[in-house]
Amino acid sequence: MDTVWLKDIGKEDISIVGGKGANLGEMINNGLPVPSGFAVTAQAFRNFLVDNKIDEELFEALKVNVDNDSELREAEKKAKQIILETKMSEETVKEIKRKYKDLCEGEKIFVAVRSSATAEDLPTASFAGQQETFLNIKREDNLLDAVKKCWASLYNARAIFYRVKGGFEHSRVNIAVIVQKMVDSEKAGVIFTSHPTTGEPLAIVESAWGLGEAVVSGTVSPDNFVVDRKNLKILDEKINEKAKMFSKDPKTGDTKIFKVPEEKRNISSLAEEEVIELVRYGNKIEELYKSPQDVEWGITGGKIYILQSRAITTINKGEVLKDQTTKKKEEGREEPILRGTGASPGVVSGRVKIVKKLDGMNEVKEGDIMVAKMTSPDMVPAMRRAAGIVTNEGGLTCHAAIVSRELGAPCIVGTKEATKVLRDGMMITMDGKKGMVYEGEMEKKEVEEGEKAAPYLYKPITATEVKVNISMPEVAERAAKTGADGVGLLRIEHLVLGLPMHPQKYIEDGREDEYVKELVKGIKKVADAFYPKSVWVRTIDAPTDEFRSMPGGEDEPTEANPMLGWRGIRRDLTIREHFRLEMEAFKKLFELGYDNVGIMLPLIQHPNEIKVVKEMMREVGLEIEKIEWGIMVETPASALIIEDIIEEGVDFVSFGTNDLTQYTLAVDRNNENVSEIFDEMHPAVLKLMKYVIEKCNEAGVKTSICGQAGSDPKMVEKLVEYGISSVSSNIDAVSAERETVARKEMQMMLRYARSNEKNR
Repeated sequence: MDTVWLKDIGKEDISIVGGKGANLGEMINNGLPVPSGFAVTAQAFRNFLVDNKIDEELFEALKVNVDNDSELREAEKKAKQIILETKMSEETVKEIKRKYKDLCEGEKIFVAVRSSATAEDLPTASFAGQQETFLNIKREDNLLDAVKKCWASLYNARAIFYRVKGGFEHSRVNIAVIVQKMVDSEKAGVIFTSHPTTGEPLAIVESAWGLGEAVVSGTVSPDNFVVDRKNLKILDEKINEKAKMFSKDPKTGDTKIFKVPEEKRNISSLAEEEVIELVRYGNKIEELYKSPQDVEWGITGGKIYILQSRAITTINKGEVLKDQTTKKKEEGREEPILRGTGASPGVVSGRVKIVKKLDGMNEVKEGDIMVAKMTSPDMVPAMRRAAGIVTNEGGLTCHAAIVSRELGAPCIVGTKEATKVLRDGMMITMDGKKGMVYEGEMEKKEVEEGEKAAPYLYKPITATEVKVNISMPEVAERAAKTGADGVGLLRIEHLVLGLPMHPQKYIEDGREDEYVKELVKGIKKVADAFYPKSVWVRTIDAPTDEFRSMPGGEDEPTEANPMLGWRGIRRDLTIREHFRLEMEAFKKLFELGYDNVGIMLPLIQHPNEIKVVKEMMREVGLEIEKIEWGIMVETPASALIIEDIIEEGVDFVSFGTNDLTQYTLAVDRNNENVSEIFDEMHPAVLKLMKYVIEKCNEAGVKTSICGQAGSDPKMVEKLVEYGISSVSSNIDAVSAERETVARKEMQMMLRYARSNEKNR
């Protein structure tokens, strides 16, 4: 499958269409105004590498010291050359042309061509601007050329740098390409659905004339609106001069920078009703993902279009800043010499280094304050060395702001004249929260060792454990810093789907040991980060359509509804050799001393399945009595006969609410015609969960939730009331969920105390 329509995918399809593509498909299927289009799948790119036998040469070229700028540039040059000089298969070319023709509906149209890597726009990472986007592309040959350039951009210097520093292996990151009808925006920008550093329920809308590139690149300082999300009232607005805009050249069709007409430069780019309507869309998108979002939008002909959405990964929920300073109360120090917009909090002192060109990046040393007209993704290596960043242009949603927050470095944008007021070598102190720059150095305030180690200032102790869900081993360290009580769900399908070939191919080629080693390596990374806290690992649960996209997956069956088909325990009980390899991996982990690892079986619907699994586990040499193991409750069947399942000796059960809701209500949550009635809080779903919790509590079996609803405070309150043992949520929701649990437990204690007092 080389191409797929966006309307046919959702947020679970990151391995097929990357983070950006998965999010677009999810929003389309939830009724949001996203331009129609299709994706060239990650599998098409992987086939391109493997079939042309360029993968080994390519990945060898990337083995460089990324902290050496010249080596990094040389790796980029060689990798891109390999991609661009290799021909695309005829089959892929035909599929792209066919989809483009269907999208055009008889008329050659302009499209936007965007990269969508399988390690971007995740709930835990949002590496802004790593890969390329090509706007206003028209005609088949130009489209094919843009797709190849997007593939090559996976090996931009900035992307190579990010992956190495973030622990993502080059060989495991694929790239899809999104092709959408071009929105020729008259005005565009970004919405933060919650404050990007504090997480407050304040929406921030930034806008400028023309295409959104002016805002996200920092070419202009955009208009800024702060809106109370609940009451839909504008609390504050700042209208900036917007001298430039990106737009389509009417003669050539190319995207170019134009001067904004004088009469429009200093007036608001948005009417009040447009700001409010954008925030309404933002609220809907945050509710959809259950986490704060960074949303790009465009308006043309009075119609709003949502162009993409990614998780905000930079919210500082009480983190202690690593650099804290206090001003010397000396004369002349109180007045700032420069003001701008505080884009990333923190106070730091350092020497100014003005960067005007890319070749000047090497001059930025550790501890310098990097000053530029604006930053670009190519400047990230220098930004990483800098103690802080100050720019002339930009707003809260520009590249400098987003990357600084990810790096944890103070940042001030939109100062207008930083490169004029500040001089190379000048000692300054910057306050990234207030947006102020002071001349001179300020005294360091030492941070207590205990504070340095604590990611949160306050962590309420709760009887109900608050755990975290993990999809990729690479985020284990970050997940552990949330203070979670363990991992309620480690999905290994993302680990497996990221391998260079289908699991069955490993078996056929006699490379079982290599496959087991990969499983052990991934699970071990998470178990290490959380030891001795428990890590519940779910055995493979990918549907057939995801397996089919892997090299060697051509024999996967085509199913009308893969979610109801050959997946989870059904697959493992059919291909027992694969299940044996999964159990071999667990055995090796237990032998290495990882007694905090638990095994979780997905899609169980009958006790007989558990009996067979226990026999297979014993055949491998696993001592079931000495390990923690359990099942997912995702089917109404498993919920209704939970007593029979408990008799098989399970230690825990965990609710998979996405599937449990689908199967209980007969609602395909990816079907736009019925998605509005997909309700995890439906009385029938809640009744099943309450019944399971009660029966498990009677038998001393632990209960948990690891579906999307585990990040929903309303669901968490209900489950705590029912007596659930633990809840497991997305990384960004752990802190909020702990507060929800603590508050609910306190309410229950007070209710109990008052009841006793009344009955005396």
